[in-house]
Amino acid sequence: MASVSPAAAAAVSGPHHARLLLRSSPGRLPRPRQRPRARLRLAACHADTLLSSSSSPSEARAPPVTAVGPSAESATDCFVDWLRERGLPPGKVDIRERPVPCLREGKDRPLRYVAAGDDLQAGDVAFEVPMSLVVTLERVLGDESVAELLTNNKLSELACLALYLMYEKKQGKDSYWYPYIKELDRHRGRGQLAVESPLLWTESELDYLTGSPLKDEVVARDEAIRREYNELDTLWFMAGSLFQQYPFDIPTEAFPFEIFKQAFVAVQSCVVHLQNLKLCRLYRCGPQTNSRLVLNYGFVDEDNPFDRISIEASLNTEDPQYQEKRMVAQRNGKHAIQNFNVFVGKEKEAVAEMLRYLRLGCISDPDEMQSVLSSEGDTCPVSPCTERAVLDQLVGYLESRLAGYPTTLDEDEAMLADGSLEPKKEVATRLVRLEKKMLHACLQAATEFINDLPDHTVSPCPAPYAPELK
Repeated sequence: MASVSPAAAAAVSGPHHARLLLRSSPGRLPRPRQRPRARLRLAACHADTLLSSSSSPSEARAPPVTAVGPSAESATDCFVDWLRERGLPPGKVDIRERPVPCLREGKDRPLRYVAAGDDLQAGDVAFEVPMSLVVTLERVLGDESVAELLTNNKLSELACLALYLMYEKKQGKDSYWYPYIKELDRHRGRGQLAVESPLLWTESELDYLTGSPLKDEVVARDEAIRREYNELDTLWFMAGSLFQQYPFDIPTEAFPFEIFKQAFVAVQSCVVHLQNLKLCRLYRCGPQTNSRLVLNYGFVDEDNPFDRISIEASLNTEDPQYQEKRMVAQRNGKHAIQNFNVFVGKEKEAVAEMLRYLRLGCISDPDEMQSVLSSEGDTCPVSPCTERAVLDQLVGYLESRLAGYPTTLDEDEAMLADGSLEPKKEVATRLVRLEKKMLHACLQAATEFINDLPDHTVSPCPAPYAPELK
């Protein structure tokens, strides 16, 4: 049964600008140009995925299957009624809700999600959204050139949309978007376990991510959001055509940073980006790593085929042969600072690719360097002692990175099997557990390479200018 959050089903980002599936009301936003039966069509790729489809217009006119509705009158019914009153046609999915723990409020709050009434086959249209319900950043700002200027220089699309919704929220029930904004508030960017983005976690909760690169990314993202907050007044002065209708102070006086960050995270969790992707090849929220899914949506996908970790290798700038090595690296599509993506299930291939780069960095004999320069490809002299030096360096790095986690893989497995973890810690534990699995797979691959050496006990050659790994 396919399922996504209702907010994610109601927002999309296009090739250039983020879009929220909201309808422009008279006097608020310019009407979009009329297009015959324009639809944003979301279709299934497989049983648990909702994707955009490029189906034919004749298929669009086919009568949709009746959605499975809630059994009793609820706030969910009201929200669905509001959507349908504004042109959302029936489809094969429906908004449902289930109770989940929400410890911060001290009580359970239902989590709403979009689910299919029946299993969807690849290519089935799950539901359609009229393009008249889509609000683009150009429409919000009232000027395409202003939108381009802001998003190319100081403010992201998410920041602009978040500010727009914040001012709309200030109007309360007088806002045309009140039911939608209320739904965003209810959802609060929570994932499948009612977990918010780590951007809203407390400092002690962030410690659950110790050892994971995500922890540093959360800190960096928080700082970036703060920088955007400090630039919000620019939007106020440049887009007067939008904000002249709001009788409020300029942004940084009207909203404290924490309120802006909450709005930013809510918008971030319900915008699906389609940049540079074929509409028929999307995977749920797009091909994102689990760390990105946690950061943006608060959940981990245990079967995510796009999951990966990164290892950065950099040539030693103190090396007398640094320039020659940089030239060889560039000739083979690599850089002086190279990021290697280790995809889940492809760890051995990633290790083999890293070894070629590390061998280049470990060359110390000028004659060997000249031989590499004059040859084609990235072939470097390989000897058992050089190979052992390179592999030892990689093994040491992997062991050090694993030691940076406060728990072992076995301990993570035991905590998850116990089933008593609170939601945020469970999501964090699932994430670091998957990261450790990939690191252990890399370590196993490197060990196998060592065991394949002619004499795996050979002493490593000295490598005074070995590349740095981090």
